[in-house]
Amino acid sequence: MTDPTAKPDWRMGGITVPEVDDYLYAMLPPRDEVLAEMEADAARNNVPIVGPAVARVLFQLAAISGAKKIFEMGSAIGYSTIWWARAVGDGGRVIYTDGDPRRAETARRYFDRAGVSRRITVRVGDALEILSEQKEQYDIIFNDVDKTDYPRVFRMALPRIKSGGLFITDNVLWSGKLRQPNPDAQTKAILEFNQLIYNSNDLFTTILPIRDGVSVCVKK
Repeated sequence: MTDPTAKPDWRMGGITVPEVDDYLYAMLPPRDEVLAEMEADAARNNVPIVGPAVARVLFQLAAISGAKKIFEMGSAIGYSTIWWARAVGDGGRVIYTDGDPRRAETARRYFDRAGVSRRITVRVGDALEILSEQKEQYDIIFNDVDKTDYPRVFRMALPRIKSGGLFITDNVLWSGKLRQPNPDAQTKAILEFNQLIYNSNDLFTTILPIRDGVSVCVKK
């Protein structure tokens, strides 16, 4: 039986002091019916989403930067995709990618209900392969794929972000595992990725310690 008091997976970052984390989430305004249903769906079915606190950061970054073209790597049921689509506004475009056709179909239904379908292109398949096919540059590339692929994403994404654009990645603090001895393959990949983005001469990078860590890189 599911514990009704348990926090959903999108709350399980392990980075912020729990009392502070509770306060931050309690301060968030209620989401609309579609987003609230998606949060419940993700919690019930163990679907990875960024959750509302990170989603608001994504929306703000897109709005501040005036982004109109966003490529999202690893979209699941499309929770963050809706936030991106609302941020880019009319005339904006968001590329959704996910390898699971069933999740993509679920996402399409949510997009229709949220009224943002016209701003979203749904691509089913490997996000890295789909990105490799792109000939244009994007205002934002958002990376939330399998963690072992993060270093590959770095190398592939950089040329496809315009100057002044943003490269944003979720889970870069990995529930605090980065400082533990004998890291597993996922942790090693994130450690390598974090070194890559901070050492790159083409990026100005900051890691925000919200939820599970979000890196924000501006391409020079």
